[in-house]
Amino acid sequence: MRRWFALLDTAVMSMAGLRLISGLIEVSAAILMLIFNDVRKAMAVNAVLAIVGPTVLILTMSIGLINLADEISFSKLLFIGLGVGLILFGIYK
Repeated sequence: MRRWFALLDTAVMSMAGLRLISGLIEVSAAILMLIFNDVRKAMAVNAVLAIVGPTVLILTMSIGLINLADEISFSKLLFIGLGVGLILFGIYK
């Protein structure tokens, strides 16, 4: 098992770890909604999740872009950044 982890890129492990943590937060929120059994409290939990999702997206994309910065051209990085910006704009507007 240690050999397998040694073969993985640290950036990929970081990105996957963030996604796993995000998934655990999502599952925990669903369990809390069921425990509370109240629409108002469920909406409050859901509001907190609205912050978690984009934050994880930004962090994982940042890790990936930082590690790809020396491999791809500046114009491609600009297009990727623009795409992420448009996604965030669509989420918040």
